[in-house]
Order: sequence, then C-alpha cells, then structure tokens
Amino acid sequence: MTINTIPAEPQFEVADSHAALFHALAEPTRLALLQHLSTGEHRVRDLVEHMHLAQSTVSKHLSCLRDCGLVTARTEGRASWFALADLSRLKDLLEVADDLLDTSGTTLSLKNHRNHENLEDGDL
Repeated sequence: MTINTIPAEPQFEVADSHAALFHALAEPTRLALLQHLSTGEHRVRDLVEHMHLAQSTVSKHLSCLRDCGLVTARTEGRASWFALADLSRLKDLLEVADDLLDTSGTTLSLKNHRNHENLEDGDL
C-alpha cells in the first residue's frame, strides 16, 4: 500500500546565523570559555592561564564567540577584555537545551556524537 502525503510547510525558519550560533556552542572549549566568562570579565591572558591553552587557541575561540554575538570585547591599553554579551539569555538557551535533552529520554555523550560525525555517506 502506498500512502501519498503532501509535504507540510516548515513550522520554523532556519538561517545561516542559526547554524553559526549552534556551531559556536558545539565546541567544548568554547563552552568552557563561556562558562569561565560567566564569572565576569577576563583578559585573554587570564583565560590562557586558567584554561591551560595557547594564546592563539583562546583567541581563535573568542573570535568565533564574538562573531556570533555571544561575547563582547574591549581594549584597555594593550590588553583585550572579554565578557558575556548577555548572561541571562545564554542561561535561558542552556535551560532550553536541558529541557530538550530531558524530554528526549536519551543520554547523549560527546563520544557518541563524534562517532556519528565520522560515518561515511550511505552508512546509515
């Protein structure tokens, strides 16, 4: 038996900016930086020291977060200071993510997610 269905209209729009935002949030180091910045404004130098990462690595991740509007930057002398752009909205977003994970009834892990990324086309 064949069932003909008429495709439904999408219930929401997805923009490139959404993909960029979720890409920024999908990287564990960037999430750790956001968590660190939730304690207040930090210099790049402080973040390098606290996170035990190279300055170039921290700067690269901060640039991505700034491009997505998640963090702000200001210069004071030769130092760059970074802060969360909107702590309350970021917390709201993470709470929604927790709700989605809770209602899905599944336990996600980064290891399992990366296994899916490594599948070749047609492996599913």
